[in-house]
Amino acid sequence: MMKMKTGTSPPVIGGGSSGNEWESRPGGMVVQRRTDQNSDVPRVIRVRVKYGSVYHEININSQSSFGELKKMLSGQVGLHHEDMKVLYKDKERDSKMFLDLCGVKDRSKLVVKEDPISQEKRLLAKRKNAAIEKASKSISDISFEVDRLAGQVSAFETVINKGGKVEEKSLVNLIEMLMNQLLRLDAIIADGDVKLKRKMQVQRVQKYVEALDVLKVKNSTKKVEVNKSVRHKP
Repeated sequence: MMKMKTGTSPPVIGGGSSGNEWESRPGGMVVQRRTDQNSDVPRVIRVRVKYGSVYHEININSQSSFGELKKMLSGQVGLHHEDMKVLYKDKERDSKMFLDLCGVKDRSKLVVKEDPISQEKRLLAKRKNAAIEKASKSISDISFEVDRLAGQVSAFETVINKGGKVEEKSLVNLIEMLMNQLLRLDAIIADGDVKLKRKMQVQRVQKYVEALDVLKVKNSTKKVEVNKSVRHKP
């Protein structure tokens, strides 16, 4: 007696004479061909969605995803689409799943519930993004102020290097203003790219403070030299 080989054969896209026909969805996913349509033209179906004690009727493309359904429901139920979960036949459906592939048909009933966990995650992400934007703006404001102070550093440097003299109090005040910018930078809590921008500004301010310390020494030396020349004048 001959033994017959058993096993499963791969699905054939496009059908043929087999009863199980298959098709390719966007993104390359191969799924069983829909049985709720007679052509490739998507159907518009009406589904009833219950939220609390209220029913909402939605007209939607039968090939839409549950995520698209959530967005359509958002305004009607007063929930952000990321804060809700949709149940069909007592089973929660992923936002990326398609209505027709899960068996949703015309006049099917679904249930929407609030998802506290997703809501908390979204609010945390929103607060985090707001904090990042605030920190980024603060660093930008400080950078603008440091640009202004850098101009004064450059002016003092030009005068002293050419043999001139600057009032010491002006140098001290400029150092204090730069140190205040360092304190503002230290108060900023940041991560990632914003943290890197803060670090760059800190290094920049420190460089100007160090330059002013050198200028203070040169400036005070010139004062001593001037006093010596006055004493030795015949």
